[in-house]
Amino acid sequence: MRIAALSDVHGNLHALQAVLADLRRRGCDAIVNLGDIASGPLWPAETVALLMGTPALTIRGNHERQLLGDDVAAMGESDRFAHAALTPDQLAWIAALPAQARLDEVHLLHGTPGSDVGYLMERVEPGGSRAARADEVAAALGDIEAHVVLCGHTHVPRVLRLDDGRLCVNPGSVGLQAFRGRQPWPHVMQSGTPAARYAMLQRDSGNWRAELLAVDYDPSPAAGLAQERGCDEWVQALRNGRLPA
Repeated sequence: MRIAALSDVHGNLHALQAVLADLRRRGCDAIVNLGDIASGPLWPAETVALLMGTPALTIRGNHERQLLGDDVAAMGESDRFAHAALTPDQLAWIAALPAQARLDEVHLLHGTPGSDVGYLMERVEPGGSRAARADEVAAALGDIEAHVVLCGHTHVPRVLRLDDGRLCVNPGSVGLQAFRGRQPWPHVMQSGTPAARYAMLQRDSGNWRAELLAVDYDPSPAAGLAQERGCDEWVQALRNGRLPA
């Protein structure tokens, strides 16, 4: 069985198109999408339209929850832009998405089991972020019984095998390769290159393994659009996959 795992598209239609073309070339039995689909200054409506027409098991991320709020004025800039661009049918589709899901032996969540803004595979300290230890990830997962746990949110691709055999995978971000976080301390999450990211999971004779994949595409149109809309950090993230500390 082969499962393609996507996350954090953030309205980057061109990156999503490149990833979908790549996974179809490689072949897979299922596609899963871990949320944060539309929010950002790019192509939210076009991105949601493409995903609505793609046979994938999709869950919602924190940005889906945020952009569905009643107080549009209180939303962050990325969510306000997406909310204004999406059609009523698209908003209804997003509202129906589950927060977590299960596919065969694979558990899907966006952040952590208890929070869609929690970091499962990273920890933030006063000096910045670091990779979480296996025991820290196991404690955060609690008693979730699954051979594989998929998470997103941090935009950092990572694979970790826990001591109990569970495989934890963050496929990274399809559409935005760096962002600046502020809680609990200021930090930068980044992949280091502008390539679109996703993961391919494969089960052979009952054993699961994961391959982290990077797909080259031209980020210039997305960066240009972000620049037109005054989102300078998006421009840097899209072009370089990193932000200054």
